[in-house]
Amino acid sequence: MPTSNAGAACQGGTMFGYVNIYKPELKMKDFYKYKAYYCGLCKTLKDKYGSFGQITLTYDMTFLIILLTSLYESETTHEIHRCIVHPVKKHDTLRNKITEYAADMNIVLTYYHLLDDWQDDKSIAGFTGTKLLNNKFNKICKKYPRQCKGIGNSLNQLKECEKSNLQNIDLVSRCFGELMAELFIYKEDVWEPTLRKFSFFLGKYIYIIDAYEDLAEDIKKNRYNPLKSISEKESYEKECKNILNIMMAECTSEFEKLPCLLDADILRNILYEGVWTKFESLQKKKLENIQN
Repeated sequence: MPTSNAGAACQGGTMFGYVNIYKPELKMKDFYKYKAYYCGLCKTLKDKYGSFGQITLTYDMTFLIILLTSLYESETTHEIHRCIVHPVKKHDTLRNKITEYAADMNIVLTYYHLLDDWQDDKSIAGFTGTKLLNNKFNKICKKYPRQCKGIGNSLNQLKECEKSNLQNIDLVSRCFGELMAELFIYKEDVWEPTLRKFSFFLGKYIYIIDAYEDLAEDIKKNRYNPLKSISEKESYEKECKNILNIMMAECTSEFEKLPCLLDADILRNILYEGVWTKFESLQKKKLENIQN
């Protein structure tokens, strides 16, 4: 039986760098605003969870902040700060209630990942991390019981799929899609059905591209990967691209139904171009390896 790699797509509380901007096509004013949201999340993680919280920081969760801020037109505070990364020059930060929510969800994902490391591999880092975050995690669960329960259930379902070596990529990726759906539902309101469907397909995209990236190493280390069953087919690359295209077509179709006017250019840059940056770089690397 292959060893498990449960919850890989949310390792360390992240989404593995798949939901990011495509800088060459982004206006400079939008790029700096994007950075300000990112720095706002960094500052919030530091203020609420200390240096350990900052370790979980990635650009991916910034997308959640910008999307929900745009959807709910949340009042945002502009501040200027110095930090360890920018000790000399002050930099802009943008923060609001959504930023705090994203920081909390980041900690939840990190906690579940560390717990998985401890339970599966008896990792000392996993054990230490869960002990360090336990009280904070419990407080977040009391504040956001639906999200925390939904994320935990989805990761348990994902682990069961991996234990049974399920090779149906549609069914396996559904688990992570459902996780993302709970994560993105900040309010249970009129926008919930559209937002849930949007984030469900985004989550499936993330899980599938993560499996695509990890396939070679997973085969080498005899770890679970739901793409193994089709990896020997001549049409493998084409099939993967088609699946990912379908996921993002569904995702963007739902996005266009949302009344997101604020920072719409940033959001579209990420959804129509940024999410494909990693996939294209992976394909380019594979082609170079074949040619060499």
